[in-house]
Amino acid sequence: MTDSQLITPIHAFDVTLTPPGSKSLTNRALLLAALADGESTLRNVLVAEDTNHMLGALQSVGVEMREGPEAGSVLVKGLGGRVGPAAGALHLGNAGTAYRFLTAACCLGRGDYRLDGIARMHERPIGQLVDALQAIGALIDYMGEDGFPPLRVAGTGLVGGEVTMPPTLSSQYISALLQIGPCCEHGLTLSFDGPVTSQPYVRMTVELMNHFDGIAIVSPRFTRIRVEPGRYRAKDYTIEPDASSASYFLAAAAIVPGSKCTIQGLGKQSLQGDIAFADTLHEMGAGLTYGSDFITVIGPPEDKPLRGIDTDLSAIPDTAQTLAIAALFAQSPTTMRGIGTLRIKETDRVAALEAELTKLGANVTVDGDDMTIEPPPGNQLTPTTIDTYDDHRMAMSFAIAGLRAPGITINDPDCVAKTFPDYFSYLARLSHA
Repeated sequence: MTDSQLITPIHAFDVTLTPPGSKSLTNRALLLAALADGESTLRNVLVAEDTNHMLGALQSVGVEMREGPEAGSVLVKGLGGRVGPAAGALHLGNAGTAYRFLTAACCLGRGDYRLDGIARMHERPIGQLVDALQAIGALIDYMGEDGFPPLRVAGTGLVGGEVTMPPTLSSQYISALLQIGPCCEHGLTLSFDGPVTSQPYVRMTVELMNHFDGIAIVSPRFTRIRVEPGRYRAKDYTIEPDASSASYFLAAAAIVPGSKCTIQGLGKQSLQGDIAFADTLHEMGAGLTYGSDFITVIGPPEDKPLRGIDTDLSAIPDTAQTLAIAALFAQSPTTMRGIGTLRIKETDRVAALEAELTKLGANVTVDGDDMTIEPPPGNQLTPTTIDTYDDHRMAMSFAIAGLRAPGITINDPDCVAKTFPDYFSYLARLSHA
């Protein structure tokens, strides 16, 4: 384990990268393949702590998996809409996606399931998902504080039915419910009493369900989703590169004058909402080109620095930390709106951002779910050591600042293993490009 890592500033670069597979798509594809009839082939599967938790838990409930014929491919033999008995408790670390998806999936099983995690997981609310599952027949008990993990699920199968969802703390609750919908006796209908949190992630779930022959029908105004009862069917599926991971390299190009970064394998038709982060950089003044399977961002020249913007990130909250770093090098303040969901992530990201940005010399104001970042005078950052709070995105985003400003050290850089173990190796490519 490395205690800290000093980031060295770099000059203009021109690089083409393909980040590892999407965590969001990997965990969804693994679950749908596990619930399908037949054997699926999944390609470009992300290998990281979060996905390893998902893989291990699925194997613990009887899903057979083996390496595929290509590097990064996995063969998954589905269980036909059911979940087997658990081989012990399911320990899911701090993998929020895996925890929420498996909470729902275990309700389809027959037997006793205990889902646990690290201390931070016990602080991340899950009551809205549990309430919805109980409304369609699930038997779930809290093993600690009500509304929070750890949980005990008595798997009995699910009747399904209709559930009205209030605005949720996480879109993962909605995705967890939708994915088990076809396996419920009467299917599942979700009606939304208000805006849908991080809607692009829910759309991603629906698209992937349909790929595996689930039938999910979204109403025109996204007020209702009907999932028909049925069976998923095994498929071949290639997972896109992770758009959230790509955001760091695109931001690096935007803040290092005259730089250029092309991300291969992601284009305008991506299922991942986080590709919209490239549009946010363009709004700040970076050059942008979309292709069918690539995104290119070009940093402005030194005499035309980035400009601050006022933008709503409620649909793409995982890019907020990356945008916060770009904001440090803008000519004017940047306001990020709709970032309240960051408080229940791997750490309280609103508080963590405020603390670490302030250490770098920025003036940060938090007003409810909005944050305004005023860059330090002359964009001259104060050399400091950044605490990362066991949060992979704190480490990855703040490392980008060190590519432009000297004296920035990242504490606990190994926390990136959660989603991107080779992150610093990829970052090193920029200095050699």
